[in-house]
Amino acid sequence: MQVSREVELEGHIIDSGIMTRVFDRIMDMGGNFEIIVFNVGKRKSDPSYAHLRVNAETEEQLRAILSEIHRFGARLLEVKDVCIVPAEGDRIVPKGFYSTTHHPTSIKYQGIWIPVQHIEMDCLVVIDKNATSALCTPISKLKRGDLVVVGEDGVRVSPPERPRQISTFEFMQGTVSPERPSETIIARIASEIISLKKKGGKIGIVGGPAIIHTGAANALASIIRKGYIDVLFAGNALATHDIEYNLFGTSLGMDISTGKPMTGGHKNHFYAISEVIRAGSITSAVKKGVITGGIMYECVQRNIPYVLAGSIRDDGPLPDVITDTMEAQDRMREYVGECNMVLMIATLLHSVAVGNLLPSYVKTICVDINPSSVTKLMDRGTMQAIGVVSDAGTFLPLLEKQLDLQGGSSQ
Repeated sequence: MQVSREVELEGHIIDSGIMTRVFDRIMDMGGNFEIIVFNVGKRKSDPSYAHLRVNAETEEQLRAILSEIHRFGARLLEVKDVCIVPAEGDRIVPKGFYSTTHHPTSIKYQGIWIPVQHIEMDCLVVIDKNATSALCTPISKLKRGDLVVVGEDGVRVSPPERPRQISTFEFMQGTVSPERPSETIIARIASEIISLKKKGGKIGIVGGPAIIHTGAANALASIIRKGYIDVLFAGNALATHDIEYNLFGTSLGMDISTGKPMTGGHKNHFYAISEVIRAGSITSAVKKGVITGGIMYECVQRNIPYVLAGSIRDDGPLPDVITDTMEAQDRMREYVGECNMVLMIATLLHSVAVGNLLPSYVKTICVDINPSSVTKLMDRGTMQAIGVVSDAGTFLPLLEKQLDLQGGSSQ
């Protein structure tokens, strides 16, 4: 004998692909469904509505299916208040806690729907002691006695919808292909950036050392100088090799102008780190005239914040690098919530770290020479992602060129 529950979906569930994904998930998990009501929006701006009965062989199987399709926005018709359990200790999660998606989320508590603030994936939902607000909370911030949401009853998820208007993100449709016309795509990306900045939006960039190695440092420095970037996320390597290039014309000892290694050049990045340590910080090195150009120079000159998160591979590191990973996460959180778009260029690990903190509605542009890296960065459930298979040395100069052609400067 089968067991069943009724769920509903609402919004632009057809052209966003949400309904198809719900059907696929139910069947992939061994269940089946019946469509009770299906109202299709008649105009482009009209939402659609579906009322389904989900069937399974056992209660356990049904719960698993409902949990999966919940993440696509499917909600039970009978909505109860969320269940709350206090945490028994710091960083100790209650059994069955609700694990967040990066989609906009709200909870029903004491009969009232409360939006969850600062949403990001793989966290908990903690309700304020006064029951007036709900906060997305990483396990590292969970304190004893925090009121944690357990289970999925009373939790509503709203996945991002496909843009209503034709845009670069709709044109690309979340695909990754090295065969696409790169200059055309980059021209469209430049147009999106200019349009966003004109509306007062903020853009972050996550950058890896390949930006320096491939000769794209000057292009990125120019893009920052012209006001298109509002925050930089990187590691020790990008900053170190950017400064090395400014001081010695090399990156990891290779002459950027000739592409040939310089005698003794393998020591240059140590000299670069040492000079910044002598000055006290990157900002001090700029103000003292030690650093006279480059990406970090433009950030300091324009007062653009940067978060340099360290890793176990680092040399030095530079005094500005945050070596405590939890502290680095907190610093990143200070800025990601303000971003309307993020460019992720040639750094898989730092891009994943930033991507995990981003709400799903933030536009993302993922650039890497490795197609699998681009795919991994884009596979986060957002409808507003562009993947470009290209090295930074090709992408950034072309982007700078298109920004100049279409907009000049955002200031």
